[in-house]
Amino acid sequence: MKQNISIGELAKALYTINRHAKTAPEPQHLYFIKKEAIKRLLQEDKAKKVGLHFSEHPKFSNQHSTLLVKVDHYFFHIPPSKEDFKELEHLGKIDQSYRNPQTKMSLSYAKKIIYQYIDWKPKKQSSPKQRHYSSYFTPSSLGKMEWPPTKKSFERKS
Repeated sequence: MKQNISIGELAKALYTINRHAKTAPEPQHLYFIKKEAIKRLLQEDKAKKVGLHFSEHPKFSNQHSTLLVKVDHYFFHIPPSKEDFKELEHLGKIDQSYRNPQTKMSLSYAKKIIYQYIDWKPKKQSSPKQRHYSSYFTPSSLGKMEWPPTKKSFERKS
């Protein structure tokens, strides 16, 4: 099914996901699917490792590097492997003058494309069983030892 997704569409979807991940309150999932898609593109020779860059956001004040990858006309950074340090040139600081082409694509459509490409299925989240109460009466636990009252506890109060 993934064969009919063009490299251009994948690159635009990755760009959209990456752009949203940078401002998302919890971006872990977006970065995960971006990394998985790029890894697969690299395995299929549909993306190219360009080199290493120093990260703009050092971890715990330690400088670290990111791997620059080219997909179609777009460039992305992902965490490098140990082999990348041995095999690739270090390009130094990120060139701030370069920008990816502007793309208009909704995040939901971009995720749909990437999910299809990496063959990712969302896990079914089991919702905890919730007790349903009538909207006419909201029970209060104030002053009560058990709810709903049983005949035995009701008789004690009489």
